[in-house]
Amino acid sequence: MTDMEWIGLDWGTTNLRAYAIGAGGQVAEEASSGNGMGTLAPADFEPALLDLIEPWIAARCRDGTDAVPVFACGMVGARQGWCEVPYREVPCPPVAANEITRVPTRDKRIEMHILPGLSQRAPADVMRGEETQAAGFLLENPRYTGAICLPGTHSKWIAIDNGHISGFTTYMTGELFDVLSSHSILRHTVTSDEWDEHAFRQAVEEASAQPQRAVETLFGLRAAALVDNASPETCRSRLSGLLIGQELGLASRYWSDKPVALIGSSATVPLYAQALASRVISVETVDTRAATLAGLAVAAAKSGAASHG
Repeated sequence: MTDMEWIGLDWGTTNLRAYAIGAGGQVAEEASSGNGMGTLAPADFEPALLDLIEPWIAARCRDGTDAVPVFACGMVGARQGWCEVPYREVPCPPVAANEITRVPTRDKRIEMHILPGLSQRAPADVMRGEETQAAGFLLENPRYTGAICLPGTHSKWIAIDNGHISGFTTYMTGELFDVLSSHSILRHTVTSDEWDEHAFRQAVEEASAQPQRAVETLFGLRAAALVDNASPETCRSRLSGLLIGQELGLASRYWSDKPVALIGSSATVPLYAQALASRVISVETVDTRAATLAGLAVAAAKSGAASHG
């Protein structure tokens, strides 16, 4: 792969995804492994990376070509990662060239760079990886003012003001659903994978209108199954709606009278889009992979390794 310009990495807690980027910013090849940050000691990161990309750099560097620039985002820059990269404090643009950390490597065929996450002092909050996805969205929407939402285990709501991140909030909605549906008394009530659209919509309406009451309605799911013979699919759909609705109600300052961009690829993204459709000016969905690659391209371009392509 002699025409490879740089390599992009999305290195999270559980997975490593690598992309060989060629001329014009096109993905020439990609590879992935289960060597996420959570499985590695600091000394293991470089070998884990080389195991994945060795064929690419062997082809690129066999004629003595300069080292390949590598740009990584995500938990690889956390305290337990390859190298702790300090957070940048908001408000700020999502990516800044002068704050990308160069990490020394034993293998001189690669030049390793890790993008910093973002922090917020009041209220305290942090992110790693989501800022790169935001940068990717803003590459195509440079003057965007509105909200970016990244649904997931820990959903992020990000306020964007003319291309800058002015603040953000994390909601543990996905994790709460997993805990409640798998480890609480409700696990006996939400055993179906089927879906009740009406129950979901109704729960979203209730919880978004009065998010402070969402917690007091949860045990009612168990009671409804016992007293009213509510089905497992109704209870599961209602649980999802209550938690997403509560999040939307609490996050209304981000989306009220503003456009919303949803970045994600999980099954929950359509649920958020559906819940937001009647509440916001517009809802746009963006694939996680596309946003991440575009954000890494921004970092590579700012560092002089590539054009935006």
